[in-house]
Amino acid sequence: MLGPNIETFIGCDSDYESASIVLYGAPFDSTTSYRPGARFGPSAMRHESFGLETYSPYQDADLADCAVFDSGDLELCFGSPQSALNDIEGRAEEIFRDGKFPLLLGGEHLVTLGAVRAAVRKYPDLHIIHFDAHADLRDDYLGAKLSHACVLRRCHELVGDGRIHQFCIRSGDREEFRFAKAHTDLHPFGFNGLARTVSALRDRNVPVYFTIDLDCLDPSAFPGTGTPEAGGVSFPELLDAIRTVCAARVIGADLNELAPLLDASGVSTAAACKVLRELLLALSGSESFLSE
Repeated sequence: MLGPNIETFIGCDSDYESASIVLYGAPFDSTTSYRPGARFGPSAMRHESFGLETYSPYQDADLADCAVFDSGDLELCFGSPQSALNDIEGRAEEIFRDGKFPLLLGGEHLVTLGAVRAAVRKYPDLHIIHFDAHADLRDDYLGAKLSHACVLRRCHELVGDGRIHQFCIRSGDREEFRFAKAHTDLHPFGFNGLARTVSALRDRNVPVYFTIDLDCLDPSAFPGTGTPEAGGVSFPELLDAIRTVCAARVIGADLNELAPLLDASGVSTAAACKVLRELLLALSGSESFLSE
């Protein structure tokens, strides 16, 4: 008997009822300020994931042993960031309500705001760990409050001072860095202080939302992104940092800003796929995740 042709990320073919983690895509890049194309990231990651093995020698773990359901991409309104965010929030809320872990694939980084809105409603004491080249703390960008350049500023309005922990940041205007000094926990250029931050959050058992903008990577390793910034971290450093964060009580996560058409070699998409595999495995094997 023939079935429908449904493409999922490799190894993520559990049914919804038995899954612990639910992937959902947000192919949205309408506020991208430089080079567009991140809307094609989620579908490219699914398609190219079949160049990977489900087994990770980094963690001696296999996606075949994990319960992950890939729900596909949301159909989002490109002309309205607020409408798109509402749809993302609704999907995240549904996944939370069913007692599962939402893992969002972007898209531009603004999509994180929809997921965080749902997360903070369920977890009012939420903290955010943010990997990125950019601070994303502008109050507005060319008059727009809903922009990928403003996403962490909007998240700050939800969680408040001292609850956003930023790493790898190496770009932003002067006011963003001044705002960060007063209101967020900023660690520029790399992962210095990450282990200490995670340890403190874990000791307090606070819920953590984990957002990864892939342009935290140096563009020599990841050129396929809308706003590349020289001087980022290496691929092995990112994988190690992901495993470090997953020792905390992570309750939701996202992976953003792959623009596959900007890297004809396919290297950026391959890197994004491997980051997602390692993130899924780190979450699935985390003690705090398994005890939720």
